[in-house]
Order: sequence, then C-alpha cells, then structure tokens
Amino acid sequence: MAQHLKRGASASERKAQDAKVREAVEGILADIETRGDAAIRELSKKFDNWERDDFRLSAAEIEACLGQLRKRDLDDIRFAQTQVRNFAQKQREALKDIEVETLPGVVLGHKNIPVNSVGCYVPGGKYPLLASAHMSVITAKVAGVPRIITCAPPFKGRPAAAIVAAQHLAGADEIYCLGGIQAVGAMALGTQTIKPVDMLVGPGNAFVAEAKRQLYGRVGIDLFAGPTETLIIADDSVDAEMCATDLLGQAEHGPDSPAILLTNSEKLARATMAAVEHLLSILPTAEIAAKAWADHGQVIVCDSYDEMVIEADRIASEHVQVMTRDPDFFLARMTNYGALFLGPRTNVAYGDKVIGTNHTLPTNKAARYTGGLWVGKFLKTCTYQRVLTDEASTMIGEYCSRLCMLEGFVGHAEQANVRVRRYGGRNVPYGKAAE
Repeated sequence: MAQHLKRGASASERKAQDAKVREAVEGILADIETRGDAAIRELSKKFDNWERDDFRLSAAEIEACLGQLRKRDLDDIRFAQTQVRNFAQKQREALKDIEVETLPGVVLGHKNIPVNSVGCYVPGGKYPLLASAHMSVITAKVAGVPRIITCAPPFKGRPAAAIVAAQHLAGADEIYCLGGIQAVGAMALGTQTIKPVDMLVGPGNAFVAEAKRQLYGRVGIDLFAGPTETLIIADDSVDAEMCATDLLGQAEHGPDSPAILLTNSEKLARATMAAVEHLLSILPTAEIAAKAWADHGQVIVCDSYDEMVIEADRIASEHVQVMTRDPDFFLARMTNYGALFLGPRTNVAYGDKVIGTNHTLPTNKAARYTGGLWVGKFLKTCTYQRVLTDEASTMIGEYCSRLCMLEGFVGHAEQANVRVRRYGGRNVPYGKAAE
C-alpha cells in the first residue's frame, strides 16, 4: 500500500485558491470585453508596470532585441527550433487526408484543415521562457496556420530580448509585449488594436490557465496548461542527488508547481528528501523552489512497480520522469501522463528546452483525457461525402428513410424519400417510410 512520507496542500486548500483565481479572472475578462484597449493598458500598468500606446512591437524593436543577443544565443535558439520543427513535420506527415468508396457509388473523405488564426501565449514574468515560442509558433506554422500572433510579458521593464528573438525566428506574424490575463483576453476577445484569434495556445500560471478555461468555447484552446508539474518515478538504481536535482529543477518554475517522488525504496525516498534540503541551501532559485516543495511537494513509497503505475496514473502528472531498471515497464503500462522521460540519461529540461517534443502539456489531471500540444491540435479534421449514382442514392435513401421514421423525424425522412422517388422511381407516400 502506498505510503506518503510527505504531502502537499490539501484538496480544500487548493479548491479555495482556485475559487479566488476564478473570480478574479472573470472580472478582468469582462472588463477587457467592455473597454478593450483602455482596460488592457490599465491592467498592464497594474500587473506588469508596463505602459505604452500600442503593445505590438515594431520591426525596428524586434531587430533591436535580436541585436542584444550574442551569435551563440541566436544559434542555440535556431538549433532548438530546428529540433521542434523536425518532429512537428514528422507528426504532420502522419496526418493524411483520406477519400474512400465505402459502398458502390458512395464516397466519404476527410480533410485536415488548419485553423485560420492562433494566439500564442509565451510566459515570461519570472523567467524569459523563450522555449514556449518554439513550441507554439513553430508547431502552428508546420500545421499551416495563416495568422499567428504572440504575447509575452515584459521582463525587467522591457520586452524580453530572447523571447522576442524566438518569436520572430519561429515565424510569428505579430508580436506583442503583453502578459497575463490581459494578453489572453486581448487575443481571444479582440480590442480596438488587436484582431481576435480563433484559438489560444501556450502554458501559463494559474490565472492564464483559468482565463483560457473561461474563454473556451468562444475560441478553441490547446489544453489546460497551468503551473508546471513533475513526477519522478525511481528505484534504487539511481541516487538521491539526481532525484532531488530533477525535482527542484521543475519546482523552480513557480511556488505552485507540484514536484512528486514516487519510489519503491524508502531509503531512496528519505535520502532524496535530505538531498532536497541540501540543494535548497545552494540553489539560486531556492526562494521559489522551496515554497513549491513545502506546499506542493510529495514523497510516496510503494511496494512494487505495479503499485507505482497505479499511483502514477492516479496523479496524472504533466511530466513523468522514469529512472528505474526497466523504464519500458512504465511506458507499456502507464496511460495518464503529459510526457514520459525514460531513463536517467534524459530529463524534463531536455523536453522543455531543446530535444524536439512539445513542452506544452496537460496539467491538473487533464492527462486523463488529452495529450499535449502537437500539430494535430491546429488542424480541424472535416468530413465530406459524395453519392455518385442514382442506385447508391436510392439504396442509402431507403435505409435513411426507415431509420428517420423510427426516431420520429418525418422531415428528415422526407429528405431521403424525395431522392428515393426521384432517383429510384419509387412511389413513397409523403410522410411514410420507404419500404
């Protein structure tokens, strides 16, 4: 039976915090919808101490941001973007339009059509998270989206040069320096200066995630990607230093980022807890990581690999790092996760920044019903049909007529009957099923 050596915040505490976030976001979105740019300016000044008439960056401002970076920085960004683009292109190639004759004279098909416009949110208030630009903009580009706009908050009082460079090199059509709820609301609802989009994508904090949730339906979204989560599955084939390093490497994202160790070794569990405390004494981002660990860190000890799988699927974490003697055991059996990182040679940071898989992943147990952002999220799979012969229309019409009358839909039945009469020469009385 699973034993908790450390627990995070209780469900009631999380529920109370969620309610506060939900109420705040609802009011802000209503304000944006009513007042547009005026609301955006006030909110940006209030939350980011950032104020200007037009939040869209000019070509000159974008070039200035690129000029602030070293050649090595730009080369590294291009390398990461190449990896993301390569994998996205392979995913796109796997999605085929189809057309098939299912019955003589009956042709069915589908087309994969990109959405027309996408708004990509790139978080960057605490850290300039340029990797999120690769993940959203490039993937949308590969899917064929015609208009891609991006929003990222200012960093230390000005546009974050690295984020702007990543957005530009990825191919964004419009780049805005705007953060938080106000950015998400502006992209989805539109303002006097920002044309609304059809879909929102990208990770963010709890407020950004809640804004996307409330806007879903008015626009499409990729998924509910809130504060970063990490789950380390480990046995005694790895050491406490590696486990602790990987836990804190994700806990530094924010004070509300869950970091969980799941193991079948109590010795490793206790050693990892001690290693976490040691690393927090020297980690430059310890102020954030320590709060995340204190409030949301967990350590769970299980009896077996099988029990670890059950617990891992219950947790349904965004990132799951498997460092065991047999990581393929978990690959074969786990069903609820955003992304798996198999073996000690890989880690979540590789996926976050450079290896090529997408780092926008489901959080808050959404991995139970969705995967992460990928090319397919930007495509609408739309069906069509043709009936080529009189005989096919008559045959399908007869079945359709009878099934419609079985449901009581007489008008539907007449759509079939008129074709049975016209193309089959059948005398079907009005309002009756074709026999």
